[in-house]
Amino acid sequence: MADEDIIKSPDTEREDRVPPGQKLTEKWPALHYGSVPKIDISKWEFAIFGLVEKERRLSYREFAALPQVKVFSDIHCVTGWSKLDNLWEGVASEQIRELVRILPEAKFVMVHSVGGFTTNLSLNDFFQPDVLFALKHNGEPLTREHGYPLRLVVPRLYFWKSAKWVTGVEFMAEDKRGFWESEGYHNHGDPWKEERYGG
Repeated sequence: MADEDIIKSPDTEREDRVPPGQKLTEKWPALHYGSVPKIDISKWEFAIFGLVEKERRLSYREFAALPQVKVFSDIHCVTGWSKLDNLWEGVASEQIRELVRILPEAKFVMVHSVGGFTTNLSLNDFFQPDVLFALKHNGEPLTREHGYPLRLVVPRLYFWKSAKWVTGVEFMAEDKRGFWESEGYHNHGDPWKEERYGG
């Protein structure tokens, strides 16, 4: 895949790429609630359900065989650190449209992860061109601490929206708060507006 095929998240084109209240780090801190899950890849499935004409389930092999994209983005964590120049490889969220027929009443998604973790997004945020289900980061497979085998990456929102250990997507008519959103985090999470908590 040539460099011209890399999707650049719009925020990487900003003159000042660091949102208010953030500090740069070269490291990639691994933050999560509870312990890192051990996932048996032979039993892992990706489910697409909710407001779709017919639900789909894909094995890891089937999911990894889908057409892939590369996305260049920055990371902004709600705790105050930002890491620039990340290259992700994986399956674009738009690819979901090729796998199922989404019913017209669907307006939101809930992304589901191992251990019952969830995060909610509007369809508009979910289907942005720079949103993907990442299998690799900077050329290397994801580590368990960073979401192996699959993590969602939503570059334009705070990084808790980029759920780790993803197992599926549920399409919904009404918005429902995910795990961190129910614990007081902002329902949207735009780092440029400092949508950290509440809202």
